[in-house]
Amino acid sequence: QMQLVESGGGLVQPGGSLRLSCAASGIIFSINAMGWYRQAPGKQRELVTRITRGGSTNYAESVKGRFTISADNARNTVYLQMNSLKPEDTAVYYCYANAIVSGTIGDYWGQGTQVTVSS
Repeated sequence: QMQLVESGGGLVQPGGSLRLSCAASGIIFSINAMGWYRQAPGKQRELVTRITRGGSTNYAESVKGRFTISADNARNTVYLQMNSLKPEDTAVYYCYANAIVSGTIGDYWGQGTQVTVSS
C-alpha cells in the first residue's frame, strides 16, 4: 500500500502565498509522477500541476506563472509553491501519485487539504 499525506493548507489573503507538501510512504517500487488536483465547491476536480520522475512539469493555464511544483525524489515528496493567490484558487487540494506498488501500477490520492483565499 501507498499513503500520501498532505500539509500546508490554510487561510490566506488575496495576493498571499502558501506552500503545500505531500509525502508518499509505503512499499513503493517506483513513482512515475506526482501532482496536485483541486476541487472547488460545486465544480469538478481539476488538474493543477504534475511532475514526472524525470522532472517534466505541466500546469493548468489558470496557475501558470503563479504556482510552482517541485519534487524531492529521494524523499518521495512533492511541493506546491502558490504565489499571488486569488479567491478563485479556493478549493480542496489533493495530492496525486501514479506509482508501482507491489508490482501493480495505479493512481493514489491524499486526503485533501483546504486552501481558502479570502480577505
